[in-house]
Amino acid sequence: MKNLPSRALSLAALALMLAACNKQPDASAPSSLAAPVAKLPELRVAIDPTYEPFTYKGADGKATGFDVDFADALCAQIQRKCVFEEQVWDSMIPGLMARKYDVIISSMGITEARLAQIDFSDRYYKTYSRMVLKKSVNYDGPASIKGKRIGVGKATIQEKWALGELKSAGVKVVSYDAQDQVYLDLRAGRIDGTVADFIEVTGGFLSKPEGQDYQLVGPELEDPKYFGIGVGIGLRKGDTALKDTLNAGIQALRANGVYKTINDKYFAKYGNLDVYGK
Repeated sequence: MKNLPSRALSLAALALMLAACNKQPDASAPSSLAAPVAKLPELRVAIDPTYEPFTYKGADGKATGFDVDFADALCAQIQRKCVFEEQVWDSMIPGLMARKYDVIISSMGITEARLAQIDFSDRYYKTYSRMVLKKSVNYDGPASIKGKRIGVGKATIQEKWALGELKSAGVKVVSYDAQDQVYLDLRAGRIDGTVADFIEVTGGFLSKPEGQDYQLVGPELEDPKYFGIGVGIGLRKGDTALKDTLNAGIQALRANGVYKTINDKYFAKYGNLDVYGK
């Protein structure tokens, strides 16, 4: 190639630069300069998957249930990613305070005793508890089952009620690490009954073959002294911004119909029950 004079070469280079600057980008072509999609921050969620149908292990071994679906929907609503951490129930609050996770979304009742340690979101559901006994047992108040063995989950509101109302009447209260362990001992005949959430004990035990010899007895149990004011999301005291975000997310799920969809998935069979409560 014949060499150009240096002045001509400089002008040619300048023209090429101007042409490149004025060229419109191809909208169909991917751009390496495009802003990266922001990764959603994780929200570490503690669960105890032994509480069907709220939180339990499915056939595939993965955690599922109302609490899990609700948590996933809430995380999507507030643009976070849920990461579930399985935790033994009576270690839930200590683990939260030790910053092992960010929140507890596992059917934890909002009670005065718990509020002394941690904070809660607004409630996201409210049900009541019931006592369950063998059908062969005649129940007419706590005194009528003196000497019987009643199994309850350790550190639960049902344990608190049983210790306050049954133990003083001579009933033997037996505490377990998880509610599914209570059902194993019921089936084996090592205990005579349990106190549990009405929905949970119906779906997790009474509706199954192993629960056919048992029944609900006594009144609905919902004294705020023991059972609190509903179920909320547990979080550390001082996490005000997170609490406000969670509360706004709960309200949004109630308003946009997502909450109802999740509710009906698990509870429509109970007469179109809305577990959010009155």
